Amino acid sequence: MQQGRPGTGGRLLDGTSELKKTPLHALNLSLGARMVPFAGYEMPVQYTAGVMKEHLHTRAAAGLFDVSHMGQVTVRARSGVNADAARALETLVPVDIVGLGEGRQRYALFTNDEGGILDDLMIANRGDHFYVVVNAGCKDADFAHMQAKIGETCELTLHDDRALIALQGPHAQAVLAELWADVSSMRFMDVRACDLHDADCIVSRSGYTGEDGFEISIPAALAETVCRRLLDHPDVLPIGLGARDSLRLEAGLCLYGNDIDTGTTPVEAGLEWAIQKVRRKGGEREGGFPGASVILDQLENGADRRRVGLKPEGRAPVRAGAVLATDPEGEDVVGTVTSGGFGPNVDGPVAMGYVTRPSAAVGTPLYAGVRGKFLPVTVSAMPFVKNTFKR
Repeated sequence: MQQGRPGTGGRLLDGTSELKKTPLHALNLSLGARMVPFAGYEMPVQYTAGVMKEHLHTRAAAGLFDVSHMGQVTVRARSGVNADAARALETLVPVDIVGLGEGRQRYALFTNDEGGILDDLMIANRGDHFYVVVNAGCKDADFAHMQAKIGETCELTLHDDRALIALQGPHAQAVLAELWADVSSMRFMDVRACDLHDADCIVSRSGYTGEDGFEISIPAALAETVCRRLLDHPDVLPIGLGARDSLRLEAGLCLYGNDIDTGTTPVEAGLEWAIQKVRRKGGEREGGFPGASVILDQLENGADRRRVGLKPEGRAPVRAGAVLATDPEGEDVVGTVTSGGFGPNVDGPVAMGYVTRPSAAVGTPLYAGVRGKFLPVTVSAMPFVKNTFKR
């Protein structure tokens, strides 16, 4: 994370402009948020309850997250035919977009010519256009990539006039139903337009916690009003980035820049489930995306390494960057930890990382380098906690 320095006129040490603020910045401060730099924004890392309580509350009731730093993009075919936008998007991702029904969304990956992952994202079919949500740290590069590759056939808009929030947890449906009764009919990955407290919103039944929940795009000017209405519910607490990270880690979900990047392929990352049959070898629309030769070969023959879950013994967390070895001396190195920390609901440390294929089987004993010692860890199935999506 980049830190601003006092007396530099609000500019960061690398000479870039000062941190951006989300439309919910004032609300976050009023709720007692501790703010930190993240992906060029000033973001809440935690509120007054603290990371542990925020994490546990989300799993037990409902948590409200400000994720307005993420990029919201609309993609419209210049022809006026939405199927043309779907075909254009398929030249960027190894995912079935042509077959994505109206009112549904799908997890996708921008790939490069080497099969590496430029970003992971959500793509929703809104009937007359596609609505795309990309990661904050990648959004400018993603938008430029989309403009360069499909800008001739599609009109692209990166929205800075909308906030994005996530309402997550087992009570999320009951909370949102007080503002919009129809929410109960939505299933996992459904996307609908709705009116929340006189705000024209886009709601998807999805999230980044492993819990049932919703992600809601709101006009920036009305975002604080909608959030205050949700926070009025006794089951809802504001949740910061700290708990967001521990929740997604327990859920076995990748963080772009840590667990996936341009040096990892979808197959290495264990994300084959995101590549539908029609885009695979022998499929109706086989290949046709960047890095197809690498990715399709790995789908058939496997990759040399694999993202795995890791359960350290004892209570000491194993952090990103720790090397993984087959022996307690750390001589036979087979991989690296990419994310790690304490899992409040697991009540112990959890991690994920990449290991060579022979070491990737669940139950394989390994050793992780922590402060000059190699501590025992075991390759574990993910997620570490059961997900509760409404399918």
